[in-house]
Order: sequence, then structure tokens, then C-alpha cells
Amino acid sequence: MKVLLINAGPHPKGNTFTALSEVAKQLEKNGLEAEIVQVGAKPVRSCIACGQCRIQCLGRCVFDDDVCNRVIEKMEVCDALVVGSPVYYGQPTGAALSLMQRMFFSATSVFDGKPAAAVAVCRRGGATAAFQTLNMPFMMMNMPVVTSQYWNIAYGREPGEVALDVEGMQTMRTLANNMAFMLKSIHAGGQPQCPEREPWQPMHFIR
Repeated sequence: MKVLLINAGPHPKGNTFTALSEVAKQLEKNGLEAEIVQVGAKPVRSCIACGQCRIQCLGRCVFDDDVCNRVIEKMEVCDALVVGSPVYYGQPTGAALSLMQRMFFSATSVFDGKPAAAVAVCRRGGATAAFQTLNMPFMMMNMPVVTSQYWNIAYGREPGEVALDVEGMQTMRTLANNMAFMLKSIHAGGQPQCPEREPWQPMHFIR
């Protein structure tokens, strides 16, 4: 079993990386593989609602000039997902939002039913709003949200400072323990990735 962790912050060794590393180390202690993908400082396209990914049945985004399709490829062989982001003005980074919207829409079947969690890292405030924003797509994707002892939030300003947030680091480890427990339980039970679902019945409120 393998968990993919996405660092949607621009700094490869910043506080978001430190928090995700704590999750990854604890996952590995539980016998799971963990890989952290760095989005980095290069541009990530926003979804332009062209629909070509579905019209052409691509299973990926039609635009292939950033990290989006690379993440989809990695997720094809992973069992769970963690998305981490620093907090910018009470929100996740633009890269985090653009990446999540494009990869979930273009490659729905790759993510459907796989456990997921979000991690928000901030200097002071706005973390709960960013954390809620990161979690909302998981629910639309039928992805079980993995909990911890608190919201998955850690605090720090200078690179690596988040490691001094004792409770925050404990929250990351508890998240990893819960993620491992859920994945092992799913696999031990021999159950399908997700239960059978009713056909979608969309309803638009404007007639």
C-alpha cells in the first residue's frame, strides 16, 4: 500500500514539507510506502472548463505542460492521498486549488473511493478556512476523509519552524496512524474500493 502526499507550497523544504514529512515517516513506520510530490514554484494551469478531458475520454487533463498529469500517473498506483498547502490569505495556494480541480475532474476514476486527508500550515490565522477548502473536493470525489486528533493544522513561519509545534506534529502522526489503520482494514476485508453507487441524478435549480 502506498500513499501519495502533495506539497502544494512553493518551497521544497518549507514548513508544509516538514509537516508532510512527519506524516510520511509515520506511514512508513506503519509499513506503508509514502511519496511526497513537490508542486514547486512553476505555474500550474487553472481549469478552463473546456471539457476535452471527458469528450476525448483521456483520463487526464488535455493540457500537459505542468505537474497535473504527472500527479495523476502517480496516483494510479497509490491507495490514498494527502494534500498539504501553506495558507495564503485564508486559502490554500492557487497551485493547490488549480491542481485539485483539474486532476479530480479529468481523472475521476483514479481518485474515486481512495482515502484522503488535507494538511494546512500557517504562520498565524486562516488555517481552518484553508483546511475546509482543501477537504471539500474529497467529499465530492467519494473519498473517505481520514481524521486525526484535531484538524490537520500546524504552525510555523521560518523554514522548519513548524517542527516546534509539538501538538501539530503529534496531529500529523495521528493522521498517519489513522490513514494506515483505514487502508489496512480496507485491504484485510477484501472489499471493493468503494460501495456500489446509485446512478447520478443531477438537478439544476434554474429551469
